Amino acid sequence: MIYLKSQDEIEKMRLANQAVVKVMREIRELIKPGVTTLELDKIAEAIVIKEGGKPAFKGYRGFAHTLCVSINDEVVHGIPGKRFLKDGDIVSIDCGVIKSGFYGDHAWTFPVGQVSEEAKKILEVGEKSLYLGIEQMQVDNRLFDISAAVQSYVEQEGFSVVRDFVGHGIGKELHEEPQLPNFGTRGTGMRLKAGLVLALEPMVNAGTYDVLTLEDGWTVITKDGKLSVHFEHSVAITKEGPDILSRWE
Repeated sequence: MIYLKSQDEIEKMRLANQAVVKVMREIRELIKPGVTTLELDKIAEAIVIKEGGKPAFKGYRGFAHTLCVSINDEVVHGIPGKRFLKDGDIVSIDCGVIKSGFYGDHAWTFPVGQVSEEAKKILEVGEKSLYLGIEQMQVDNRLFDISAAVQSYVEQEGFSVVRDFVGHGIGKELHEEPQLPNFGTRGTGMRLKAGLVLALEPMVNAGTYDVLTLEDGWTVITKDGKLSVHFEHSVAITKEGPDILSRWE
């Protein structure tokens, strides 16, 4: 069942998402060689609590942390721990917050120190694919117009989009209908309506789109060991166009 939000509910979701943005701003400044992923996680949790929210991921299906931290060939759902960030790494930070009964969800991939040209390119393509998808979030467009915009650009640039994990509706639940793949056929899928809020999250791989889940039951890696990036915004569809609730500005 698809749940359209009122403007009041969208504003509550904006507050939850802006709490996530505060986490991201702080974490971005701390991403340097020598910091551990667990240190980042602890700082993030303190910020979420200070903002009057609760970590959305902590306790979700047994996940024990505030952040998912995924490095290099890790696609999503990396578990914070004693691992140190190193110069040349790329690191995806995914954070969710629940506040006033609504969820915010936002992810970004950051360079650590000086990174390779390949890393710079995939970071650029992943970020641009997110915004190309968001441009399609117009009333009366089709759901898979968003998916097709992401896929066509990513593949044109020589990369691939992950098939096994997708974006989603979001609101009073972290994951709501509809599912939003990063691949699809333009002109298909449900018609987009005002009040629909979607978490669009392209996961872009340097090589194959095939992935594996590690024995920890969470961490997803690329099957070929090549780099992956993850970018996500929570976006409300309005009559005026897409409203990025997790916007940094």
